[in-house]
Amino acid sequence: MQDSLITSFNRPLIMGIVNVTPDSFSDGGLYLSTQKAITHAKKLIDEGVDILDIGGESTRPGSHSVSIDEELNRVIPVLEALVDTHIPISIDTSKPEVMKQAIASGASIINDVNALQAPGALEITAQNNHVRVCLMHMQGMPQSMQENPLYSHVVSEVKNFLQQRIDAAIAMGISQDRLIIDPGFGFGKTLTHNLMLLNQLHEFTKLNVPILVGLSRKSMLGAITGNKVSDRIHESIAAALLAINNGAKIVRVHDVKASKDALAVYTAMQTCNDR
Repeated sequence: MQDSLITSFNRPLIMGIVNVTPDSFSDGGLYLSTQKAITHAKKLIDEGVDILDIGGESTRPGSHSVSIDEELNRVIPVLEALVDTHIPISIDTSKPEVMKQAIASGASIINDVNALQAPGALEITAQNNHVRVCLMHMQGMPQSMQENPLYSHVVSEVKNFLQQRIDAAIAMGISQDRLIIDPGFGFGKTLTHNLMLLNQLHEFTKLNVPILVGLSRKSMLGAITGNKVSDRIHESIAAALLAINNGAKIVRVHDVKASKDALAVYTAMQTCNDR
C-alpha cells in the first residue's frame, strides 16, 4: 500500500525524520544509539507516517561532514531493523557509497541535499531503477551556507538549478517518474528567500515532478515567532499545510501525529470541495 501511495501521490504524504546524529539542529543526540533510533522510528510508524527518512550526518548550518564509515555505522543497522515494517525508507545522504549500501539494505528513496552532484551518485541511482531520488537545492555547503546567501531572483534561480539536475538525471537514464524535487528551505537562504519560495511554491509544479518540502522546526519559523526549536510545532504545522496548499506532495516533519491530524482536516476540506 505504501509503495503505491508514493507512485500515485493521490494524497499528500508525511515523511518522518529519524536523525541518527549527535548534532542535528532539533533533535541531535536524542536518537544517536541504534536502539533509540529504531524505537523512535517505530513510534512514528504508530503515529501514521508514510515514509521514514533516516540520516546519519547533520546538514544544519555550520555542521561538518563525517566519514563514510561513521555514517554507515549509524544508519545501516537502523535501516536493516526497519525494512520489515514495509514503510518506505529514505536515506538522507550525499555520499554515493552510503547510497549504494543503503539501497542494498532496503532503502527505496535517496534524499540528497546535494542533488546527486557527487561523483558516482547519478550512476548508482541509475543502476537501481526501483529507487526514487529527491534532488534538493542548496547554495554553498552546510558549513558556510547561511553566512551571506545572495540571489538576484531566488525562485527562478532555484527552479533553474532543479531543472538542470532533473535533466542531468534523465540524461543518465533515471526516468522522470523516479524524481522528486526539494527547493531546500534554509539551505543557503535568508528568511525573505524562504518566504518567497513558500509563497511561490506552485511555480515548481511546472517542473512536472513531485515536490518535497522540509520546514519542520526550522530557524526561519523561529525568526517569525521567536520560539525556540522545541516549541515550534504550531508554526511547523502551519508551514506544512501552506506548502501542501501550494503544491507540495511530501512534507518532511518531526511531529508526525500533529502533522497527520492537521492534514486530515485539510484533506477532508479538499474532498468536500471535489464533490
